[in-house]
Amino acid sequence: MNDEVRERMIEFLPRLRRFACALTGNVDEGDDLVQETCARVLERIDQWRPGTALESWMFRIAQNLWKDQMRARKVRGETVDVGALPEIVGTDGREVMDGRLALAAVLRDLSRLPEDQRVLVALVCIEGLAYKEAAEMLDIPIGTVMSRLARARRALHQTMFDDEGGGREDGGVKEDQAGAGAPHRASGRS
Repeated sequence: MNDEVRERMIEFLPRLRRFACALTGNVDEGDDLVQETCARVLERIDQWRPGTALESWMFRIAQNLWKDQMRARKVRGETVDVGALPEIVGTDGREVMDGRLALAAVLRDLSRLPEDQRVLVALVCIEGLAYKEAAEMLDIPIGTVMSRLARARRALHQTMFDDEGGGREDGGVKEDQAGAGAPHRASGRS
């Protein structure tokens, strides 16, 4: 591996970490996923073709590792660490708690999305990839990217209103929340 590839990998780590945290819904698990991804990349760097997007290849490896973890978790069950909250000294506890609650709510709502939507939200909304880049990386049509993102955004919006008592339990959108051009349906896919 040459120095240029090594530098590109290092520069890419913050973006890979954000992507991994969005997929896992947990900073510690996201960091573990980044570590596993980097180890896999280093093991298989000979499979990467110079001239292709190293970053897309690393995103794909992270996504595949995460899928494998999810399959394994279904078999083993999920482990929860109750003592995961660190002690914070010298900070306004209300602000810290508000921030943690907001982040937890976003991660919870993101984790409720189907996998294909969650991956696109992470790539486009968190990582800032263009629709075309995400489509190429996932090897899907750009129209599919747009429709999955639209469904994901609609589902996240409805979840936010459900949590505040403004949404409908049947998954529909209230007429006063729908806005111009929004669907007025009582059930459907999200």
